[in-house]
Amino acid sequence: MTNSPVFIGGPDRSGTTLLYALLASHPNISMARRSNMWRFFYGRYGDLAEPGNFERCLHDMTHYHKMRHLEADPDRIRREFWAGAPSYGRLFSLLHEHHAERQGKPRWGDKSLHIEHYAGDIFAEFPDARVIQMVRDPRDRYASVRKRFGKDTPRLGAATARWLRAIRQGRRNLRRYPGRYRIVRYESLACAPEEALRAVCDFLGEPYEPAMLMMRGAAEYRESGGNSSFEAIAPGVISTRSIGRFSAVLSASEIAFIQLTCGPEMAACNYDPVDVEFSPAGRLRFTVTTLPVQSLRLVGWWATAALEMKRGETPPPSRRPSPNPKNGENHETTTSLQN
Repeated sequence: MTNSPVFIGGPDRSGTTLLYALLASHPNISMARRSNMWRFFYGRYGDLAEPGNFERCLHDMTHYHKMRHLEADPDRIRREFWAGAPSYGRLFSLLHEHHAERQGKPRWGDKSLHIEHYAGDIFAEFPDARVIQMVRDPRDRYASVRKRFGKDTPRLGAATARWLRAIRQGRRNLRRYPGRYRIVRYESLACAPEEALRAVCDFLGEPYEPAMLMMRGAAEYRESGGNSSFEAIAPGVISTRSIGRFSAVLSASEIAFIQLTCGPEMAACNYDPVDVEFSPAGRLRFTVTTLPVQSLRLVGWWATAALEMKRGETPPPSRRPSPNPKNGENHETTTSLQN
């Protein structure tokens, strides 16, 4: 066993939460969910050796609503932070280490979407870290996006861009960080969970524990009904019913667009194309409307995402009351990210 941190990433609706629930149920691993530390906070405050920069970063992190579950103790973090190297990695690890300590586990991990785009920063701070990226058939992933909570949200170009950008980055990471980076197919995890988990545990340097399959370490996920946007699943059950569901959910144009734009990447991940049948009118609509319009949306989303990552993203405002209200008022604080 090693104490190196574990990171789970990938686009939304790719099975990241399923793997989170399984690893959180390992007796040695404490998993946090959706902290978004790398996306919103890493490097955003300048040199943390400057006390003012550190205090701003610590304040914003401890007031960010998605980190409340870590139950951070700012005073303890201050004491321990200044006893070592003043780096972002050290600050992040202290929040996770304290959370793992309360759970009685020696190793910590973090599941945040899109972590694959921050692999270089992660390995710079934690050279021995292990990063796992989940990948799912882009057609099923888009079907899940559309049907989540029973609502259709047709955003084909953007959803396809998100999948393409993630898998291309993941394949680059595999080449750059051999032995430390792994891509896991959602379908493999859902269809053969024990076999897939044994391989994951071997990658992490941990013994396989059958109790992981019960997902008791992530009660909020286990009790909510499992890994499907389409129907309720019994607690602790891993369903395969959503695999291949795209054929009954997506239109011929949607399937054709995804297969056309993601073909090489799908083949590399062993996702086979299906035959798409168009009526003459449907083929014309696909050629003159769907293909050009959604291609523009794909390019636009990709460019916007790259720009946001370059200049840094700001988390949504916190709704947590200020710990030091003035004049007896209960003020709400918002994040105050500064460069």
